[in-house]
Amino acid sequence: MIDKLTSALQFQQQALALRQQRQEVLASNIANADTPHYKAQDFDFAAALKRATTAQSAPTKLAVTHAGHLQMSPSQPLVALQYRIPAQSRLDGNTVDMDLERTQFLNNSLRYQADIQFMDDRISGLRKAMQPEQ
Repeated sequence: MIDKLTSALQFQQQALALRQQRQEVLASNIANADTPHYKAQDFDFAAALKRATTAQSAPTKLAVTHAGHLQMSPSQPLVALQYRIPAQSRLDGNTVDMDLERTQFLNNSLRYQADIQFMDDRISGLRKAMQPEQ
C-alpha cells in the first residue's frame, strides 16, 4: 500500500525538489548581481525533470569512502548547471541580468506554488479514496 502511495506522488516530489533547487540557483544569481566576474547560472528544468523521472526506477547508493563525506539524499536529483549567455556585457564581467533573473524567479515561484497545490489536491483525493463509505 505504501509503495503505491509513494509511486503516485514520486513525480511531484521530483518536480518540487527541482523547483526548490532552481529557486536557490536564481536567488544566488540575484544575490551576486553586483559581484565582479560572477557568472549567472541556471539549468533546463524540463530536461532535469525528465532525467530525474527516468532515473527514479532504481535508487543509486553512493559509496562513502571517508567518515567526513556527506550523504546524498536520493530525493535530490542532480542537475547540470549551465552559465547564462548575457544579452549585454558589463565592464566588471558580471553576467547577471536582473530583469531576467527576477522574471525567472517569479515564474519559478508561481510554478512551485502550483506544484504544491497540485500535490495537496492529489493527497486529498487519495485520502478520500481510502476513507470507508458511510
